[in-house]
Amino acid sequence: MRKVEVMPYDSIWQHLYLEEKKKMEAIFKELLVSIHHIGSTAVPGLAAKPVLDIMIVVKDIVQVDDVNDSLMEIGYEPKGENGIKGRRYFQKGGDMRTHHLHVYAEGDMNITRHLVFRDYLRTFSGEAERYGHLKLELAKLYPSDIESYINGKNIFVQVMEIKAMDWYNLQHPVS
Repeated sequence: MRKVEVMPYDSIWQHLYLEEKKKMEAIFKELLVSIHHIGSTAVPGLAAKPVLDIMIVVKDIVQVDDVNDSLMEIGYEPKGENGIKGRRYFQKGGDMRTHHLHVYAEGDMNITRHLVFRDYLRTFSGEAERYGHLKLELAKLYPSDIESYINGKNIFVQVMEIKAMDWYNLQHPVS
């Protein structure tokens, strides 16, 4: 059973991401387009579950299956699309997860969604603070029920994603 643990921001998360990024560059090689630290651990000051979310953008999503063995050698468990069409998803750490790896082909709409959400929270610290408080409260309410924790923040995240996309679209108007 996965325990729901939310803790104050820890700057070590950025260092852990940079270590993992080097490993991903070596594994994905010429397939790689870019690597991004996403999720709550990528937002300074935001309380988070101590699980790094890493997003990798590749040239061809089908070829990602060719690196499964290399990823398994460093502890990642392949989960296929895991509910999101066109994605490859990996977990590291078993029930005590330490990393989530989300892989998308360049041009996938989920890339922008993840980056805009992260950047919105980095830009608007008050929104990040509200989100952090919600997560801390939900972790207290549901310390051993990850599904209820996730469901509890679902509407907040959906609203925040809409606000983030509106903010992004104002910054990047379509000609």
